[in-house]
Amino acid sequence: MVKSIEEVSSDSTNNGTVEITYKTIGPARPSQIRVASHIKVRDLRYAIAAKGNYPVENLRVILRGKALQDEEDGDDLYVTLKDQDSFIVAVIPKAPAGAEIFEDDDDDLKFKLPPSASRWKRKLYYFLRNKLKFPDIILMGIFSLSLKMWVIITLWFILAPIAHRWDLGPIFLLGTGFSIILLNLGKRQPGDVSAYSIFNEDFRELPGTYNADRIDRDIRAGQI
Repeated sequence: MVKSIEEVSSDSTNNGTVEITYKTIGPARPSQIRVASHIKVRDLRYAIAAKGNYPVENLRVILRGKALQDEEDGDDLYVTLKDQDSFIVAVIPKAPAGAEIFEDDDDDLKFKLPPSASRWKRKLYYFLRNKLKFPDIILMGIFSLSLKMWVIITLWFILAPIAHRWDLGPIFLLGTGFSIILLNLGKRQPGDVSAYSIFNEDFRELPGTYNADRIDRDIRAGQI
């Protein structure tokens, strides 16, 4: 939880703090707040949101015509302020209850890391996306796999040339295919019944299964 900036500065003697003015877009009057002179953008937004009772997730801070971002390439961004600096605060309105929201289809295809992602994952994600220009579909594949799966993939690429050298390439590929099938079979919960009766206890079939025995019974009963 981010501590309120006003609580931090209330017991100080203006040492390392500045008084800034922010104006919310609309008919509201300008307001003043005292914050640290060198502060994270995220903390600045939280301080303004706490002072004006704004929803922090919908609040954007603009300084000298530029919207301030909380982070860049996975690192928190700081801003250095001077006394009497002026900000424009924009509060994005919430959609009315029951309103239908149309989102751009492209946004659905963009991959985003969850907020709980570790710092090194965020750094790697921003490096691959911004520096190497990896497309979102590749980023999704990279970050969706677990560390165990990456170890298995790396081991496969190490063993593949060895199998080729010993003329075991076809066997290696067949073994890979069967391994993928077996590892993705999953596990049935207690009481679950397979669609294939041969895998069930006493060869029990699913209700409504239509097979040769069912056809024979229907013919003998005169239902066909």
